[in-house]
Parts: sequence; structure tokens; C-alpha cells
Amino acid sequence: EPVDLAPLGAGLAAISIVGPGLAIGILAGMSASAISRNPDAAPQIRSVAVLMAAFAEGLGIIALVVALALVFVG
Repeated sequence: EPVDLAPLGAGLAAISIVGPGLAIGILAGMSASAISRNPDAAPQIRSVAVLMAAFAEGLGIIALVVALALVFVG
């Protein structure tokens, strides 16, 4: 009898959301450190940090969509 591995794949895809969370945390800490060292560069640092956070969050959303697709389609 075949075993349905879609829930396992969905669980692994859902765990991959941890990566973007860690990335955003590291990004926030490093950008705060950079701004504290050079307050004059705060606007440039902030704009790059927001852009990188958006990229990391996009990867998290893609992982969540893949997990949900595996659960409901698979």
C-alpha cells in the first residue's frame, strides 16, 4: 500500500520559514549596529535593510505557499 508523504513534505517546507526569520533578525541587529556607528548613513542603511527584509520575507511566503500546496493539492 503506498504511503502518502505529502504531509511530511509540507512539514519540511513549513520548517523552512525559520530561515527568513533568522535572516531578518540578523539583518535588524547588524543594521542597528551600523546606524549606531555611523548615524549620518542611517537613511541609506535603512533603505537597504528594508529591501533585504522584503526579499527574506518573500522567501518565507514562497515556502509557506509550497507547504500549503503540498497539503491541499498533494
